[in-house]
Amino acid sequence: MLIAITRPTGEELLDCELTHIEWVPIDVDRALVQHDDYLAVLRSLDVLVIELHRLPGHPDAVFVEDTALVLPEVAVLLRPGADSRHGEVPSVAAALAAYRECVTMESPATLDGGDVIVFGKRILVGETTRSNEVGIRALGDLVAPFGYRVEGVPVRDVLHLKSAATVVDDETLIVHFPFVDLGFLGAELLETHPDEPHGANVVRIGDVLLADASAPRTIEMLEQRGEQVVEVHVDEFGKAEGAISCKGVIFEG
Repeated sequence: MLIAITRPTGEELLDCELTHIEWVPIDVDRALVQHDDYLAVLRSLDVLVIELHRLPGHPDAVFVEDTALVLPEVAVLLRPGADSRHGEVPSVAAALAAYRECVTMESPATLDGGDVIVFGKRILVGETTRSNEVGIRALGDLVAPFGYRVEGVPVRDVLHLKSAATVVDDETLIVHFPFVDLGFLGAELLETHPDEPHGANVVRIGDVLLADASAPRTIEMLEQRGEQVVEVHVDEFGKAEGAISCKGVIFEG
């Protein structure tokens, strides 16, 4: 069974950290509806949803993906690049301890889960303002015993690697090409519609792809390819530099 660790939010979302976009008003009530709808989609796909307690003092805590990387063999407790987020990790660690052995990334390493793409035994990490070289090396050391190889990837003009690319299946990624070059992978790369950068963030749940409802032409491309797509509305979270994958740590239980 797939498990999703999630966290609710509230008015604190208005104080989110921003790096590459200007602040615009967030409709918190609408964001809460979108979050509830996201959880309902997960449950409809037989995902076990674990909701952590709200952290009103941590504006970005809803983006729980940044706190941990869960592999079949181990869970890595990460050290988010924004200092304001370090207090989010302990409650995630407590939840994960029931499912995995946990190892911890230590200072001065920083690394956000939103910068991590697992593609087979290759782990790509975005070289961004949130994930430093020490963090990339530290992750490599933590997962090497399980046969994984970690590679840094330059990312342009966007917060995280997963804002630029995500995994569609074992042989395919979807990419917004202006943000990242993944040609070196030798994988099939699907291109988002040029006007729909948010379309690069998808989440696979079994036979279904969760895709951003604000990217209809990218969704059409995926459907024409034969994918079963469920649209998820996350535009209020997009104002906080968030996306679908940011809102859950999803793993096989």
